[in-house]
This record gives sequence, C-alpha cells and structure tokens, in this order.
Amino acid sequence: MHAVFVNGKFCKDPEQVAAKDFFFPGLNVPRDTSSPVGSNVTAVNVAQIPGLNTLGISFARIDFAPHGGLNPPHTHPRATEILVVVEGTLYVGFVTSNLANGDNRLITKVLNPGDVFVFPVGLIHFQLNVGKTNAVAFASLSSQNPGVITIAKAVFGADPPINPNVLTKAFQVDKKAGKRIDNHWETELE
Repeated sequence: MHAVFVNGKFCKDPEQVAAKDFFFPGLNVPRDTSSPVGSNVTAVNVAQIPGLNTLGISFARIDFAPHGGLNPPHTHPRATEILVVVEGTLYVGFVTSNLANGDNRLITKVLNPGDVFVFPVGLIHFQLNVGKTNAVAFASLSSQNPGVITIAKAVFGADPPINPNVLTKAFQVDKKAGKRIDNHWETELE
C-alpha cells in the first residue's frame, strides 16, 4: 500500500482511522495568559486532529489576560477567520489591503459575549482585551492549516535578522530606535 500525501500531511488509510484521528480534548480549560502579550492561543488544526486533512476547517481557543491581553497583529495566509467572544470584552480589528487610492483602512469593533466578527483571509488583524476580567474567544478558520504570521515577531525576530537599514527605512525610524526594537526581540526570543 502507498501513502497519499495531501496538503503537506499524510492521509491515513480509511480502514485504519479511529475516533482519536477526529478528536481534541480540553478546549473548556482556561489557558495561562502570563505571556509577554497576555494571551494564549490553543490551535486545533490538522497538526492536532489528523482527520481535518483536506476538510478545509480548523478551530482555536484564545484566552486573554485582563486589562490589555493581546493577540498581536497577525495574518493567516491561507484562511478567513470568524471569531466569537464567549467571555469578556474585546477590541478587534483588521487592516484592509491597499485600496484604489493606495491607502489601508482600519476596521474595528468592540465585541461582547455572543458577538461575532470576521477577519478576511490574509489581512492583518488583532484582538485586545479592553475589560477588567479575563476574556475568551473561539475562532473557526477556513483551512485545516491556516498558517499564522505574527507581524512583529516575523519582522523583528527573523533568523537571520533583517538588515537594520531595511527596517529603519521601512518603519521611518532612526537607527537608535531600530536597534532598541531589535534588542527587545533578541531578549524575547532567548
């Protein structure tokens, strides 16, 4: 028998699948939000549930610390995300791709429990807890392997690093400010 490789993952022989290939436990359990950004994303995609391969869906739980827990600006290159808040209050938004006039527009909304918001595929987006209590949201994504690129980590935490001349010019900051940001990320990634 030959294995079939689809979307970067091996497909299991249908006669060999079991319930464990379609199951992930524990999304009811709160996660630790003591990270530097005050959030924790529990991804449930094809890496956790092999049975998702080729189905075009995945899921995530996002826990936020009170007073500013942040799921920092990021993008999913292969998926649209739909988010529902189940606890707390989130300020969410995304930045449009270049409009006809060359501008990018910020679209934002404050969400409360039961509210839903959509982040279109590939657009930079974020969620920030603006409440005094923990916040929890669940997200569904339109790919079994949506990918995630966290903007600051990708730009300032690349290995090897992006040439500082590129960053200072792109962000229109002086070399001293660029070095300060680079030093922060070197410490953060150690």
